[in-house]
Amino acid sequence: MSLYVPRGHSELNDRERTILKAVVQLFILNAAPVGSRNLSKYLEAELNLSSATIRNVMADLESWGYISHPHTSAGRTPTDLGYRVYVDSLMQLESLSRSENKIVGDLALRPRETLLRDTSKILGSLSKAIAVVRVPRFTDIIVTKIELFQLSSERILVVIALASDIVHTITLETTSPIDLSSLDQISSLINERLSGKPLRQIGEIFADMHESSTSDRSVLRLFVEHAERLSSSDELADIHVSGAQQLLAHPEFESPERLRSVIELLENEDIIIHVVDAMPESTGVSVRIGNELRNEQLADYSMVSTTYRVGSASGSISLIGPKRMNYSRIMSLVQTVGDVLSSTLHKDLP
Repeated sequence: MSLYVPRGHSELNDRERTILKAVVQLFILNAAPVGSRNLSKYLEAELNLSSATIRNVMADLESWGYISHPHTSAGRTPTDLGYRVYVDSLMQLESLSRSENKIVGDLALRPRETLLRDTSKILGSLSKAIAVVRVPRFTDIIVTKIELFQLSSERILVVIALASDIVHTITLETTSPIDLSSLDQISSLINERLSGKPLRQIGEIFADMHESSTSDRSVLRLFVEHAERLSSSDELADIHVSGAQQLLAHPEFESPERLRSVIELLENEDIIIHVVDAMPESTGVSVRIGNELRNEQLADYSMVSTTYRVGSASGSISLIGPKRMNYSRIMSLVQTVGDVLSSTLHKDLP
């Protein structure tokens, strides 16, 4: 019995790389294990190889862990490693169609208050995958104005206006009545110190405000005491998820067992949020394949993500779909949408 030694993808020769690339492309296209005869026909213009020669190369690729051999089929399918090599070094990004570019470009015309939600819906529709749009971390967004409104003698409504038409409200309560006669004066003082600065600086900016000469310190004291709550990223963060039902259109999820896994995923949005939040921030497009997502329920999925900018803050967009996704198109789609969001939201900065 011959003993094969695993080979790194940088050591693959041109023939091996071409055949691996073709296996991945055919499997993405047809959702069926790839046999040597079909592979020979697919590559006849590029490599004039017999089926027997291709079988030998495929056997080597399988022994090195790039493709696998389902026991019910004579064909091969890519492994996580095979997909990784394909994404990193074998594929070329695919340009979006004119109609797709038009749909994505029109996002810039959407109302700011629904832009991110609309983005998730459009991404899900275009990709046939789960689209996740993470709202920027509000603590890094610039404050444009803070207003205080009286709700009752013991309750104040704080309206925080941030760059890019993002507004957050929070209610402050106290057990003792508040004298609101100087509310406008306090609002002016707060805005004088905070306007034009990121929300996360609330605590340090107002740490000494209880020493202020304002005639009514009770509201100010309440504001300072709740500074951490006001700038909490957990409270202010938001996420939009769309397109989950699109997964059912993929043939790999037709079996009852796979269908059940999709339903479980749809019912547990926390899994999606956790995986998205675990992605490291990067300036380009990131791809995580199968077990790289480090979640058993997502072992049959891949995730393509990028970030978009709102001034000093950043949000993210991600697509979660089957490992057999069209990476070259999906990566272009995610990058294009990220660029449109950054450009559109940047226009609204003060």
